[in-house]
Amino acid sequence: MAPILKEAWELQVMRRAGSIVARTLDLVVSRTRPGVSTGELDRLAEDFIRSEGAVPTFKGYRVGTKVFPASICTSINEEVVHGIPSPRRLLKEGDILSVDCGATYKNYIGDAAVTIPVGKISGAAMRLIEATRGALVAGIAAIRPGGKLRDISAAVQDYSEKRGYSLVKLYCGHGVGQKLHEEPQVPNYVSEAYENMNLKLKPGLVLAIEPMLNEGGEEVDELEDRWTVVTRDRKLSAHFEHTVAITDAGTQILTLP
Repeated sequence: MAPILKEAWELQVMRRAGSIVARTLDLVVSRTRPGVSTGELDRLAEDFIRSEGAVPTFKGYRVGTKVFPASICTSINEEVVHGIPSPRRLLKEGDILSVDCGATYKNYIGDAAVTIPVGKISGAAMRLIEATRGALVAGIAAIRPGGKLRDISAAVQDYSEKRGYSLVKLYCGHGVGQKLHEEPQVPNYVSEAYENMNLKLKPGLVLAIEPMLNEGGEEVDELEDRWTVVTRDRKLSAHFEHTVAITDAGTQILTLP
């Protein structure tokens, strides 16, 4: 299926959705500390999203027979993505918490993620967080109207591997609009087996860029809850994401406050 290019008015709506996501994440960051439960952060996020006239995109999201039960994903330490918030899951000093958030406003979606230090964390954990944030910045900087999708993938891969981190290859970025996952998929590495690697980047294309970097190997496993993805070697993982639009005026990050 071909990517869905957005009109100018659609981008305006998506900016609003993205702003809600960004401010939700800012709120979660401000409340993240040792002793707080991920369930409390989820309630905080849902209440704020709904107060802004939007709905949490993730709550009730279906993949086959699976239904996600919460408004945000909260993934701790070796958890890569899709961690389920719980009032029984208390954050501890030294943890790192990856929070993925989506908001649907007037049928259009914003999607972003951050990894947050919980109290004082190790130098190694902070370096992983900074490298993952840097990989996202590098991927966005590589976007040019008339460029190719592989430019994004190559920039993320080059930045990450030069710093000694592995990239999760099983999960990737994606188009976004009225659906959370639209074409094209946006791998965080260059793969000639991927048919859209040479897709031309055109104005109106909206992409969620989301590198996931591991301290150890790239291999991951899904836990028995059928959602939470963890590193196979149980080493740390971090995740950052922005929703980005390609326009005639250049690249615009939609998930900013």
